[in-house]
Amino acid sequence: MHRFVSLALLVAAACTTDASPTASDFDVPTSSASVSPSIAPFLEPVEGPAPSPTPPVLPGRAPRTRGPASPRCVGGWSTPEPASPLFTDPIGVVRRTSRFVGDYEVVDMRYFVGPESPPSEDKGYLQDIERWYVKLYAPDDPGYQGRFLVEGRRFGRGLVAVAPYDTSGFRSPDWVGFQWDAADTSAKRYDGLPGKWRGVPYDFVAGGAGLTIPGLPAELVGCMDGT
Repeated sequence: MHRFVSLALLVAAACTTDASPTASDFDVPTSSASVSPSIAPFLEPVEGPAPSPTPPVLPGRAPRTRGPASPRCVGGWSTPEPASPLFTDPIGVVRRTSRFVGDYEVVDMRYFVGPESPPSEDKGYLQDIERWYVKLYAPDDPGYQGRFLVEGRRFGRGLVAVAPYDTSGFRSPDWVGFQWDAADTSAKRYDGLPGKWRGVPYDFVAGGAGLTIPGLPAELVGCMDGT
């Protein structure tokens, strides 16, 4: 199975509030496959009520809107125009996946295009995967704040990883993916992450939960520098 299809078993099918997700709620294919019971979760869920949230820290100056191409960020990155589909579409993915319907404030966004992880030289359609980095918060709900990675491929778009709002860059263990587990579809809360999440959490940067590849290839990790 292609990695992004399996990622439909991750965050794209894992985040929720109170409603139970169905396949029609998401932008990418889903599957009922369950993870192996031998896979240990990367994080442990937190029981009980959520602690009082801390208001999000805002940057002292506007973030950069463009980064040059380099061996660690092929093609460079840019911030889409706010009214353009390149800006609004990934936010729509975040909304649908996390069941978030309130107002939001985007603190930072980057758009970059590059290969699969690891790159596949024999499949051209895996060389131009769209990716968005989105950092946002809800002004009316201080508990909803985070950093998100959205991927776009020929067959759909999906939210593939989430990190706490107050982290930076693309580092382990900040970024978390969720491998869908049909044997346990209950939603759980994790420290630092907005909402509740279904599936087995794993390290999206280093790999895990049965996935031995990093979430971003070496050719794109530099696109996250300075975030």
